[in-house]
Amino acid sequence: MRRHLLRIVLDQAWRFSAEGNEFYLGVGWFVTFWLLITLLCWASLVYRSIHWLEAALAVSFWLFVPVAAISLYWLQPQWESLEDGIPIFGYGFMMFIGFSVAAWLASTRVMQIGQHPDVIWDMLMWALIPGLIGARVYYLWRHGSPEFSTATGLQKLIAAVSLWDGGIVFYGSVIGGAVGIVSFCRLQRIPIVPMLDVMAPSLLVGEAFGRIGCFLYGCCYGGACSLPWAVRFPPDSLTFQKMLEKGQVTPDDPATPLLHPTQLYSSLAAFLLAWVLSRAFQRRRFDGFVLCLFAILYPVNRWLLELLRTDIDPFRSGLKDAQIFSLLLLLAGVSGMYYFSRHRRLTRIAADTAAPATVTPGGTAAAVAASGPAAVAPGKSGRRR
Repeated sequence: MRRHLLRIVLDQAWRFSAEGNEFYLGVGWFVTFWLLITLLCWASLVYRSIHWLEAALAVSFWLFVPVAAISLYWLQPQWESLEDGIPIFGYGFMMFIGFSVAAWLASTRVMQIGQHPDVIWDMLMWALIPGLIGARVYYLWRHGSPEFSTATGLQKLIAAVSLWDGGIVFYGSVIGGAVGIVSFCRLQRIPIVPMLDVMAPSLLVGEAFGRIGCFLYGCCYGGACSLPWAVRFPPDSLTFQKMLEKGQVTPDDPATPLLHPTQLYSSLAAFLLAWVLSRAFQRRRFDGFVLCLFAILYPVNRWLLELLRTDIDPFRSGLKDAQIFSLLLLLAGVSGMYYFSRHRRLTRIAADTAAPATVTPGGTAAAVAASGPAAVAPGKSGRRR
C-alpha cells in the first residue's frame, strides 16, 4: 500500500534508493527508463509493418515527459516546492498504465471490423475526458471530498480534478465514456455497436489496473477477514483514515485490522472478464454480443464484491448505488442480447480484405463481391469463419 509509488528526485540525477515507505529515483534514471520504453514501443510498431517514420511520429507524443523532466531538473534550484522531488502517485500511475494497455489491445481488435488502429487513439481522447468527468462528478456528488468542500478559488478547481489522488466511480466513467465514444462514432460515421464490442474488453482491462491503484491508495477496502491473504493498511493510508473517522481504529494503532483486499479481488475479476470478452469477440455471432455479455457478467461480479466492501454505506433500501447500477445494467444487457440476436447483424473483416463486411441472414455482404467471403452470419447460409 503506497500512496506515492515513487519520487523523482531532481537534485540528484542518478539517485536510486529507498527510504521508509518511499522509493527515490533520480531524474537521470527516470529519463533513461522512459526513453528505453519509448524505443521499445517504436520497435514494436515497426515490427508490425508500420513505416519507421510513421511509428516515430506515433510515439513522439510521449517524449514530452522526459523533456518536461529535464526542464524541471534545470529549474529546480529556483523552485523551492520541488526540493522534495516530484511524487508519482500509485493511483494515477496505474490509471495511466491501464489506459495505455487498454488502448493498445483495442487497436489490435478494431481492424477486425474494418477500422484503422489509429481510430482507437483518436476516439479514446473523446472517451477519456468525458469518462473522467463522469467518474469524478459522480464521486463528488455521492461521497464528497473534504479538500474540495473546504477549498476556494483556484484550489477548488485543483481539488476537483485531482484524480491522481483517488476519488472516481467506475459506473460514472462508463456513462461518461460511452457518451464520448458514441459522439465520436457519429461524427466519424463509424458503426457504434461494433465499436462498443471492440471497447468492452479494454474497459475491463482499464478497471483492472485502476483497482490496483485503489489498493495502493487504500480506497474501496473490504471488511474484516481471517483468510491467509488478508491485509492491513498503514496509518498513512486512506483506509486507516476512514476507519479512524468511523471509530474502528485509534490513532495509536499501528495499522488497520485484517481486511479483505477487495481491490485485488476486483482487479483479478476484471482481468478474467476481459479475457472472457476478448475470446467472445473472436467468436461473436452478431454485433452487440460482446457489449451485452459485458453488461450481464460485470454486474454479477460487482454485486458480489459490494457484499465484501465496507467503505460505502448503503441506502435505506439496503442496497448500495453500485448494486442499483448493476441491476439496471444487467436488465439492459439481457434486453440488448435479445434485441441484437433477433437482428443478427455481424460486422467482420477477414485478414486479407480491405473493407468490413456486414451480413444478415438471407443477405449478402457488399464487400463479398469485391474481395471474397469476409463474413457469414450464422444460420441459413453457412459457417462463420
